[in-house]
Amino acid sequence: MTAWIEQQANAFLANGLQAVRRVSIEGARKASTTHLHDYLEAYVGDLIAVVDLEAIRESRVHVGVDPLGGASIAYWNAIGERYGLNLEVVNHTIDPTFQFMTVDWDGQIRMDPSSPYAMARLVGLKERFDVVCASDTDADRHGIVSHSQGLLNPNQYLAVAIAYLFANRPQWPGTVAVGKTVVSSSLIDRVVAHLGRRLVEVPVGFKWFVDGLIEGSLGFGGEESSGATFLRRDGTVWTTDKDGLVPNLLAAEITARTGRDPGEHYRELTRQFGEPLNERLDAPVTPEQKQVLERLSPQQIQATALAGEKIQTIITTAPGNGAPIGGIKVIAEHGWFAARPSGTEEVYKIYAESFQGEDHLRRLLEEAQVLISNASAAAAQGQRSGGHGA
Repeated sequence: MTAWIEQQANAFLANGLQAVRRVSIEGARKASTTHLHDYLEAYVGDLIAVVDLEAIRESRVHVGVDPLGGASIAYWNAIGERYGLNLEVVNHTIDPTFQFMTVDWDGQIRMDPSSPYAMARLVGLKERFDVVCASDTDADRHGIVSHSQGLLNPNQYLAVAIAYLFANRPQWPGTVAVGKTVVSSSLIDRVVAHLGRRLVEVPVGFKWFVDGLIEGSLGFGGEESSGATFLRRDGTVWTTDKDGLVPNLLAAEITARTGRDPGEHYRELTRQFGEPLNERLDAPVTPEQKQVLERLSPQQIQATALAGEKIQTIITTAPGNGAPIGGIKVIAEHGWFAARPSGTEEVYKIYAESFQGEDHLRRLLEEAQVLISNASAAAAQGQRSGGHGA
């Protein structure tokens, strides 16, 4: 569907937008098909159905919020006022150049609530608040700074949120499952197994959670890039897309109802299930190499060991729904890597995770690049040989 939309849009551009019809704003407002809708009131008024805002109010948990100059800026004050929360918006700046941001690791401005560089200013506020949170500019991603630990990376907070929700949503059916992407942390797998819940592992992309959220078979959907949503407290659907506000408010609920912030909960999970280290690298690739990588099969990975451990599984389709992951994932007992080409840049992304420390993680990343390079070269050679023979 999106490919067709891209093709049509590019065709319009190539034709100088001649086929695009325009109407004045006055005419649009008077049209019979136009209706006013108060999005803020509809959203804020319904939040109580998703997050225990009463517990947050009664506990007086001190919450700091930064909308990062984006779409949620009018919502946070309304939420605080409507529900009587001890909530402070720490940044009301709206600046289309985003000059108020601390720059990311490479000097670029990114409105990324999972980046320790972009979130540096908020990490500096952790002593003032019990929980500090942020949403990116279109408010579909979350960022959590805990008083105890500072910024939690997305994988860390997803595991905390899942552990808490499935222990504190008694109206959710026992059959409700947990959705994660193939490049999210295996800590989630361990938490879900301990909860006795079903794990639905899907390719990268929030669209894969939609059906499960609509029908209520998924209680939670989360991805490694800090996108998440979950069901209402009664087990019915809240939204089928990621919502940056409810995971942030959930961090306040967790703190209010347990007396411990998400950072403390994460430390408890690592004591129970082990502590993972995650990293993602981008490596340059040509368009031809991207196509080869997308079509790699498990049989083209010749290695039997990964970072000193026997390879347990190699997958190119997601276990949860059988859909292609657009790359490959290689799994050993205490670590894994996944490689997939970027859809927007001439790079491929390598995700890796280790439960055995920094040295093991470095080895995973190094071996991953060698394995992918060898497999891609062999696959490309096979294609050329096949083409020549034909």
